[in-house]
Amino acid sequence: MNMPNEENRRLQDKIQLILKVNHNSILTSILFGLVCMFLLGIKGVIPYVFFGYALINFLNTYLYGKHKNLTLTYNIASILAMIGGILITIHSGGIQSPFILVLAIVVFAGYVTTKMYGQFYLIINLVVVTAIFLYDMGNFDLTGNQVPSESRGWFAFLSVVFAVYLLGGVFGRNLLRAHHNLYKSRKEVQERIDEKETLLKEVHHRVKNNLQTVSSLLSLQSRAVSDEKISGIIKSSQNRVVSMAMVHEMLYKRDDYLSKIELRPYVEELCSYLVRSVKGNTNKIKVNLHMDDHKLSIDTVIPLGLIINETITNALKYGIKDDEAGEILVSLRKLSDKRYEMHLGDNGVGYADDISPETSKSLGLKLIYNLARQLRGSINRDPEKKGTYYRLEFEEIIEEFNAID
Repeated sequence: MNMPNEENRRLQDKIQLILKVNHNSILTSILFGLVCMFLLGIKGVIPYVFFGYALINFLNTYLYGKHKNLTLTYNIASILAMIGGILITIHSGGIQSPFILVLAIVVFAGYVTTKMYGQFYLIINLVVVTAIFLYDMGNFDLTGNQVPSESRGWFAFLSVVFAVYLLGGVFGRNLLRAHHNLYKSRKEVQERIDEKETLLKEVHHRVKNNLQTVSSLLSLQSRAVSDEKISGIIKSSQNRVVSMAMVHEMLYKRDDYLSKIELRPYVEELCSYLVRSVKGNTNKIKVNLHMDDHKLSIDTVIPLGLIINETITNALKYGIKDDEAGEILVSLRKLSDKRYEMHLGDNGVGYADDISPETSKSLGLKLIYNLARQLRGSINRDPEKKGTYYRLEFEEIIEEFNAID
């Protein structure tokens, strides 16, 4: 996903909104000031506040093209609007002035920009409105209402029109455009995500099919070999391939989060397959699973599955002899954020204590210890228990990758 482009689009929407609000408020302020001065007969502070706001905000908007600091431009415009709104409100009736609605627009503009600015201007303007109310309640008639009585209806009407125009005609229209762009952008991103998930599922499906093809070839090869030792080696390789194919099969079947695998159903299916593969469909093997519903990455599950494959295969071949009854144990618990502990064992005959990866010629035993290191962990045998028991401590491996644009 091309996230920088999304951020740039949002920034451009915000820039356009603030600049359009500035342009429209400048023009309407000049127009309102001229109407107050020449048509409504308002003298004194009110028209000059309109003209002063328009002039300073024009310079503020012009200077944005030089410094490109949107936060500075927005805050200057908001402070100007707040000061101008306070002055006009005080000189046009105080708490009863319709122009007090402009202070609400300043708060609204703050929340449009960021939540922090919205909360800041909300608190400031609530204090200002309270102060204006207390000022009126105290009968401190220091300024008076500079709007002539015969023009107050028109002034109230124009104040409401001014506020509604800025809220609806400027903020509302541009917010709707920004919302449409955001919706369009999210839809495009979701379509790309869906497309990549479909491609990723197809990759898992093809990898699974290829691994199953390799497994079938190994199975055919093992049947064509008369030497039982060589046939067993080929069969062991086939089981390793199947343990990996199962991972991709589970990922292909999932519809939600393709990079995580539910470990319990995977281990359950893998153990069931290994028991059938080594002991046949009719056997006396009991598999005990003790693990919660953990979801691990594919980079963790594949080596972990190979470790389980080697230990259980060895247990079924050498620990639990022939058609004897036996038990297989697989347990897992979480130690910390990414660290896990797994116990693997059987109640078979076990093997001698002097056998180790260094002294043994067994590929499976060497593979177990090498895969444990790959999982940034360690595996140790517990000699005190009957049979063969391992304690594996490992870390979930999460490979980072860069999103494709």
